[in-house]
Amino acid sequence: MDWAEKYRPAHLQDIVGNATAIRQIAAWATNWTNKSKPLLIYGKPGIGKTSSAYALASDMKWDIVELNASDQRTAAVIERIAGAGSITASLTGSSRKLIVLDEVDNLQGTADKGGAKAIIECIRKAQQPMILIANDLYGLSPEIRFRCETVQFKAIPARSIGPRLKYLCAAEKITCSDAAIRAIAESAEGDIRSAVNMLYASAIGRDQLEDLQVHTSQKDERVSIFSLITAIFHSTSDDQLMKLSYDVDDTPETIEQWVEGNVHLLSTPSAVADGYRYLSRADEYLGYTYRRQYHTLWRYATAVMLLGVADAAGGQGIHTRIMPPERWQKMSTAKKQKAIRIITLNKVANSMHMPQYTLREKYLDILSLIVEHDPATYVRELMFDADQLNFFLHDKVRSQEIVKSLLQEEKSAGKVQDKKSKKENVQKPEQRELEEPDVSPGSDIKKPPPQSQSTLFDGF
Repeated sequence: MDWAEKYRPAHLQDIVGNATAIRQIAAWATNWTNKSKPLLIYGKPGIGKTSSAYALASDMKWDIVELNASDQRTAAVIERIAGAGSITASLTGSSRKLIVLDEVDNLQGTADKGGAKAIIECIRKAQQPMILIANDLYGLSPEIRFRCETVQFKAIPARSIGPRLKYLCAAEKITCSDAAIRAIAESAEGDIRSAVNMLYASAIGRDQLEDLQVHTSQKDERVSIFSLITAIFHSTSDDQLMKLSYDVDDTPETIEQWVEGNVHLLSTPSAVADGYRYLSRADEYLGYTYRRQYHTLWRYATAVMLLGVADAAGGQGIHTRIMPPERWQKMSTAKKQKAIRIITLNKVANSMHMPQYTLREKYLDILSLIVEHDPATYVRELMFDADQLNFFLHDKVRSQEIVKSLLQEEKSAGKVQDKKSKKENVQKPEQRELEEPDVSPGSDIKKPPPQSQSTLFDGF
């Protein structure tokens, strides 16, 4: 058994890092009622999200039902496993049953057809605690995010990973140098599962581990594009610059766009002009590459682009933040706005039973005026988030304030309802006495006559 599974934390107090998130999870479980929202845990892989869910179930003595990415997560499967589990009680006698849906942001493609809709239905009907786990929060549909309480897990610093690795070495009776522990912890880049796997791979067949013995087990470290751009602006030799370009996991076209996005940072206007001249020449080589399918020209494009711009920079260095290409930002913004428009219009079109095209072409202006007049109603009825409401209002600040105020009202109403239900369930004895009818001798209330055979058959 690999160490990541063998030494999986059994309790929340054993989880490494993310103390604030762990406290939030524990508070959610302690105060859980059937009116509580599901928990949505998100963050990069390998930082303890799934382990925290299992540790929580262990601490609370809850049964656990998990559906993960290895399962066929169609609507029918989710409804059969998670849906039934979220409604029915535990058969083992435990107080609750925890439903865990792992990697919910990967619900895509034909295998998961209808899965997102089934998850929303499970959330709506759930009578048991439910935890959703995702790597990317915004990879989920807004409808799922709206119905969940979010908890963010962050990358674990190397100083927190190191003590855990030392504990594993002690448990396995392996002597490991501090330098080796530090090398693994730093190369894991916040991923504690990866750090444990690297330590396990390095320690196979050994009872002593030194720094030089862990290099083969480290992550595949590639030069980032940021390192390459920084090297262009500093005094870097031509050979070293070309070597860095080969180590970057990007094509020459992508590198060209990054250089173009930062060439305006050159120190003088003449240097900027020279930089653009070299870039235009490199772009011609890239064009020849695709027209003639002669990819050897890539090396010429890379050399002209990097060495030319580096010569124009003159080793002056870069003293500001390196930014991605501006065109990428514009494309990302346009893609996001398009997705918001499609989702928003689809919601409204379905509620009005008309095609989305008809709504967009004929009634969008009128609908915008209606939503402007009473935005709160549409947020409640169609569960708009701030971005979807802003599609009609064109006022981001106002949209955020409206959605935030409605969420606060919903929380306040839920608390009032919980207090009211508790008050009704725990009724005082003197109140019950006041509600009982007065049957004393002087009372005006007439007692029903005692039943006999004659009175029983009077109705016939």
